[in-house]
Amino acid sequence: MCIRDRSTWGSQIKQNNKSRGPKNMARGPKKHLKRIAAPKSWMLSKVGGVYATRSSQGPHKLRESLPLSIVLRKRLTYALNGREVTMIVMDKENQIKIDGKVRRDTRFPCGLMDVINIEKTGERYRILYDTKGRFILRNIKKEEANFKLCKIVKKQVGPNKIPYIVTHDARTIRFPHPDIHVNDTVKLDLNTHKIVDWCHFENGNICQIVGGNNIGRVGIITHRERHLGGFDIVHVKDANGKDFATRIGNIFVLGKGKKSWITLPQDQGLWLTNLEKFKQHEVGTKAE
Repeated sequence: MCIRDRSTWGSQIKQNNKSRGPKNMARGPKKHLKRIAAPKSWMLSKVGGVYATRSSQGPHKLRESLPLSIVLRKRLTYALNGREVTMIVMDKENQIKIDGKVRRDTRFPCGLMDVINIEKTGERYRILYDTKGRFILRNIKKEEANFKLCKIVKKQVGPNKIPYIVTHDARTIRFPHPDIHVNDTVKLDLNTHKIVDWCHFENGNICQIVGGNNIGRVGIITHRERHLGGFDIVHVKDANGKDFATRIGNIFVLGKGKKSWITLPQDQGLWLTNLEKFKQHEVGTKAE
């Protein structure tokens, strides 16, 4: 009788353990990133180690940002290892500023349109995409480093009937101008943090693609297809006369008309085929 009771008691314990679920459950956010799993836009080599710097939680998503450590080590080559990055960032002279604010986190996520200012060298960069979807640092002048462009991703009315908008870099701006809508672009002064100007999402304005297969390309908005219950499709035409289409969420308006408010990448956001690249290189060698 006792043996039977013990066996039933043991089976009940096993059932209770099964009902509790797996023992090794996740506890909090992930803190590591394998190098092979890092985004391709970071352009990290496969043999540079097992791990890569994982971005901290911040204004940009992990796969849409570039850690400050990689900017200093791989892009600007100011540091050879993580210890030197920490020495640069933690310096008392406030050397590294992102969007006009001193950042001391070596893993701070730098994203699209962010302005990186290095006080000691006098260099200023804006983070953009090239036509292959890779992050690039574009040299800009001092006047252009005083502002950045922000895409409006949300517009709502909050508590106490206070209207506000949310930008692509997680900024919340209260009491915006009534003419500013979702998908529009605002020109934000980094010194006063106020909206200086804005441009609407409409036909005839210049834009850059920030997602999808056409990422990094620059062109003029020609047409918008509305799909109820689905994604609106936007048709764009670049300076070479090539037409392409993408989802409306991948469009980032850069200015009014054909004139961009920011300095474009070196390739001007024009995607070329291999044959066109070969002809362009051939013409360049002949000119030399």
